[in-house]
Amino acid sequence: MLEQTLTVLLAGGVGSRLHPLTQDRAKPAVPFGGKYRIIDFTLANCMHSGLRRILVLTQYKSFSLQKHVRDGWSIFNPELNEYVTTVPPQMRTGESWYQGTADAITQNLYLLERSGAKWVVVLSGDHIYRMDYKEMLKSHQENNAGLTVACREVPLDEARSFGVVSIDEESRIIGFAEKPDNPTPLENDPTNALASMGIYVFSMDLLLNVLKKDAINPNSSHDFGNDIIPNLIAEEKVFAHRFGAKQGRVSPDGYWRDVGTLDSYYEANMDLLKPVPPINLYQPEWPIRTYQAQYPPSRTVPGQDGTEGIYVNSIAAGGVVISGGSVQHSILFSNVFVDEEANIEDSLILNDVYVGKGVRLKKCIIDKDVRIPDGEWIGIDAKKDAERFTISEKGVVVVPKGYQFSD
Repeated sequence: MLEQTLTVLLAGGVGSRLHPLTQDRAKPAVPFGGKYRIIDFTLANCMHSGLRRILVLTQYKSFSLQKHVRDGWSIFNPELNEYVTTVPPQMRTGESWYQGTADAITQNLYLLERSGAKWVVVLSGDHIYRMDYKEMLKSHQENNAGLTVACREVPLDEARSFGVVSIDEESRIIGFAEKPDNPTPLENDPTNALASMGIYVFSMDLLLNVLKKDAINPNSSHDFGNDIIPNLIAEEKVFAHRFGAKQGRVSPDGYWRDVGTLDSYYEANMDLLKPVPPINLYQPEWPIRTYQAQYPPSRTVPGQDGTEGIYVNSIAAGGVVISGGSVQHSILFSNVFVDEEANIEDSLILNDVYVGKGVRLKKCIIDKDVRIPDGEWIGIDAKKDAERFTISEKGVVVVPKGYQFSD
């Protein structure tokens, strides 16, 4: 079955709510967890699930993403018909860019038709989770379904942000509403609803047919949640596959995060610092692969005044040097230098950042290629920070990539 499956990974999102982290990169290319990019989690799921024919549909500011996929994921053997291939918009069907999730695939139907696949797995490249898609494919086949939708339970007040699914006793979907004002709760649990995760398994013939019809519908927004799924429920066998129900080889931690806002992105990173992280990155048979430059190991050294460099309950990637500074409950990405008497708390410091002497950082995200001058304080004075930087709804201060401090 896996040899007859094609995977399409949607990775063209603008990620406007993640600005300024997305001012120079697509959302799936945003760094995460000290060494990864967001897209690595979905690609690792594909690799461990045995899905090795993967089309990554890119669009918005895609250079960084395409470079990362090339450098970190050129691991499959094309002579065995394995590949991870980035596909930018080619305007094969008209003069427009991708207009919606369904339209992105419609514009590349020729790739699906020539693949020879019987099934198509449609994924998003901007969520943090681990999942064995092979179990979902088995469920799709056992149910003789035309479409299977991965779903998870969410609190009712959060369900307004998702496509909400209603199912019968056999898990067949009988209702679907995209981001409803009044979500339908579960029959046996009025506090939760069943939400679509944006993960789909289609039978190839059905997907080709429905996308061709959708393409000529002038009233369609060409989106899976708004148009494709609601229209299929009455006509085809559409089933829900519960996330975590059958996890295959991956340990069932049930963790799934949409890191679409600055606060959700920050909190998902901070999750990794909990005594028992809710997502298990240390399962040896399910590692998250990525590309990382060949930096030396991280280290702490005394500053010139003899003060020891320390870090407590933190993550430090390769190339990090803490020279007499203090790092607490923070994540330092590759090649970060922390000078003496600097104090970093509750922060994310992305690659190639220099933190000068006496700097104080609290609840910050510092993007790449920033040199913070001696004595600078960020995250301490909200009024001063608001004059220079973006501040999230929950007070996280974000310093953009390459920011130049005045003298």
